Amino acid sequence: MRTIVFVAPFPMAATLRFCRALAALPDVQLVGLFQQPPLQRDAFAHVERIDDALDPESIEAGCRRVIARFGPLHRLLGVLENLQEQLAQVRETLGLPGTRVATARLFRDKAAMKDALRAAGLPCARHHLLTSNADAHAFVAEVGYPIVVKPPAGAGCQATYRVKDDADLERCLTEARVSATRPTLAEEFLVGEEHSFDTLTVDGQIQLASITRYLPTPLQVMENPWIQWVVLAPREVQGPEWADIHALGQQVITALGLGTSITHMEWFRRADGSLAIGEIAARPPGARIMNLIGWTHDRDPWAAWARLMVDSVVEGPWDRRYAAAAVFLRQPGGRTVRGLTGIQEAQDAMGALVVDKQLPRAGQHRSDGYEGEGWVILRHPDTKVVLEGVRRLFRTVRVEYA
Repeated sequence: MRTIVFVAPFPMAATLRFCRALAALPDVQLVGLFQQPPLQRDAFAHVERIDDALDPESIEAGCRRVIARFGPLHRLLGVLENLQEQLAQVRETLGLPGTRVATARLFRDKAAMKDALRAAGLPCARHHLLTSNADAHAFVAEVGYPIVVKPPAGAGCQATYRVKDDADLERCLTEARVSATRPTLAEEFLVGEEHSFDTLTVDGQIQLASITRYLPTPLQVMENPWIQWVVLAPREVQGPEWADIHALGQQVITALGLGTSITHMEWFRRADGSLAIGEIAARPPGARIMNLIGWTHDRDPWAAWARLMVDSVVEGPWDRRYAAAAVFLRQPGGRTVRGLTGIQEAQDAMGALVVDKQLPRAGQHRSDGYEGEGWVILRHPDTKVVLEGVRRLFRTVRVEYA
């Protein structure tokens, strides 16, 4: 029996889906390390409470209690981006397999990541780690406006700002309180189509790659509350028009020294056709991209993740039979959802095109993120049909706020 330890601060529904996939593997007993243990523990052979799930000493102490009870550990896992470096540290201390600290740090520290990518000759936004206001003004003098300012260890668009002019810059620097002890990452603002490139990778070699397109970019959505966001997974992602990103994705993974992991990379195709890397994370994608990978391939991506992380195996075939899109429901308005209009009309019109959904509920608080208050997933063998369904949803469905 293989003992797998899974670490998370809180038992979020999305997190527990990964836990259930681990528990379903043969010859596995799953132990959870949580700050707040889950109420339903059917996926776990045992749950251990720890004081701080983001602290390597707390994680190590919890692991040692598990070892005393169950014997040697087989794997130490977690899916949150802000946990990967701590997990790597504990793995090294306990002699467990998996991503090491030096590699995890490159994926977590976006400035170090971009330094490594540029050293390998790979295209990414020009950047500078700001430790003073003078650094910021010097960077603007080099690249011009706009620039993007964000934490060096941020995830997604959290605390990410587009700085358009001197007034924006002064306001951002004041809020960030930039200093040698509070560095902030500044990047050249990339313009173009934004996509993701998501992989299952074994021993540094990509075994499965999936591509999505963001419509529009997440930063644009964050800046404009009236915009509804879509993540499109086109059916055709293996043709010659995608060959350059498949090659670049493998080069990125090689340059950063990744072994066996799932990855999520955001990248841009500029107007001239050239590519630029946004950033890459060694953890599962958010924004319902796991769902899209499942619906486009008719496979269970959570089970595939578990098999990858525990057994270092990706089982095929992964034939991409469908296009799919995640449509995130939101509109400008108040702070609380009052209701939803047009959903039945849209469902009646689209029928089997709708394959999954989580609708906003009356009384639900408005989200501060770009994923809104709910989502609908559409699927069809023809990408154009999926896009027409997206347009119909936009015309028909409205979230109302109090």
